[in-house]
Order: sequence, then C-alpha cells, then structure tokens
Amino acid sequence: MALSAEASALIDAALTEDVGDGDFTTLWTVPEERRAEARIVAKAAGTIAGSEVAVEAFRRVDPSLEIDVSAPDGTALLSGDLAMVIRGSARSILTAERTALNFLQRLSGVATVTHRYVAAVEGTGARVIDTRKTTPGMRLLEKAAVVAGGGANHRVGLHDMVMIKDNHIAAAGGITAAVDAVRARNDRGLRVEVETTTLEEVREALRTGADRIMFDNMSPVLMRQAVEIVHAHDPRPETEASGGITLETIRSYAETGVDFISIGALTHSAPALDLSLQLRAAE
Repeated sequence: MALSAEASALIDAALTEDVGDGDFTTLWTVPEERRAEARIVAKAAGTIAGSEVAVEAFRRVDPSLEIDVSAPDGTALLSGDLAMVIRGSARSILTAERTALNFLQRLSGVATVTHRYVAAVEGTGARVIDTRKTTPGMRLLEKAAVVAGGGANHRVGLHDMVMIKDNHIAAAGGITAAVDAVRARNDRGLRVEVETTTLEEVREALRTGADRIMFDNMSPVLMRQAVEIVHAHDPRPETEASGGITLETIRSYAETGVDFISIGALTHSAPALDLSLQLRAAE
C-alpha cells in the first residue's frame, strides 16, 4: 500500500532531524563496502504496526536495501519473535536504524495498547475507538495503528464530523440551540454527535435527531439507564461512552450496551513497544 503524502513528508522530516549533515559515527567507523544483515526482534510481547513506514525509512536512505517483513501490521509477537530483516549496506542500515525504529516502536505501542482494550470488551458488541489526542503530525499513522490493534477510528479531525461538546453547548445556549445552528448550516451533510452528562441532556439530544449521543463521564449504572432511553427511541442514534475509562473499568462500560467506547489513552499514553535491531556484518 502506498504511503500517504503526510506520512512520506514525515519520514523525510524525521530523517533530516536525525541525520542532519551526516551520520559521521557510521561514516568514520564502517567501511563503505561492508555488507550486513539486520534483524528487528521484539523484546516484549505486543502487536506490530508501522511496518510500511519503517521499510520506507530504510529505503529513503538506500533504495537498494533488501527488506523482508516477517510480521505485517496487526501481527501479534512474543518476546524474541522476528519482525523484519534488512540486508545490504551496513552504513545505510545503521543510518536509518533509529528513524525506522522510532516509527515502528511508537506505532506498535499504539497497536498493542489498543489490542488490550479490544480484548477486554470481547463479546460485548462494543467497539473501541480512538480520539484526536494524537501526536501532532502523526494522526493518520497512529489511527492506522489503532486499526492494526483491532480498534476503529473516530473522526479524523474537526472537518469530517460535527461533535458538539460541553463548551459548544455553553456558548450556543444549549443542546437544542447548538444542533439547530448546525442544521441551518450543514451543507456538507456531516454527521452530528452531541455530548451529554445527564439523563435529561440525553433526552434533549434525542429530540434534536442527533446521529450519535456521547455519554461523558457517566458511571456504568447511569450509562446503562442512558442506553435504555436511547434504545427505546425510534430512530435510534449510535451511542458512545467517553471520559476516564481505563483498561480495568472498560468492560463494565461495554456491558451497558453502548455502541462505541472512545479511549484517548490509545494514542496519548501508549508506551513504545520494545524492539531491537541486531546487526551482523556479512562475511
């Protein structure tokens, strides 16, 4: 699959940032003709994501490198499992190593955390989705990593869905006023989501005909009541749980019958997956 223009530009920027005027350690210690084989190996269990970006980082440095991806995105690895093999110029491999690993470790960390949340709600029917709490410039890559981990994407940005949150509601003069204002201007046909915190707000959001209703910072007990109110409505909008939900509590929210559970931690708090590049000079 071809990388997006955003991902391509990000790789170039990352290599420029790291290499600068030159990788002098490698240039001054490694003979130009030296060939090598490098293996990227998992040092902890996790889910791989970002393999295509890592491959492209190596190839930007040296298009002649031979790269075998042993673990495509979405693959579950155990400690010691092989993710990728790179063969060719030892100089090129060493120069690209950190940039490639930075992408691979970061995105695999997102996929790994996502997989844990997805596993925690298995069998409930709820879907784990991401948020806009992403690393600046890396949103599309991190959202792809969420998908690799078994999750789903919420809106990409402010432009592709209307999400009326508490501050919008306060500034507009209420839920109904906010939705009415959107309806009068929505010539793009964007779907509309409304944030609610009480059962009365849920009922008001239902009366507006919102496409999705978010239950923000509700307890599982209150959320179950909110879901029942929505399910009794025809037509029934989608429902989303949000706010303070952790890996330890997510199943109790999923069991309320909510459709989606958005988790900011998938992207804003995911630790990098521990991966190591082990290089061996060719004889």
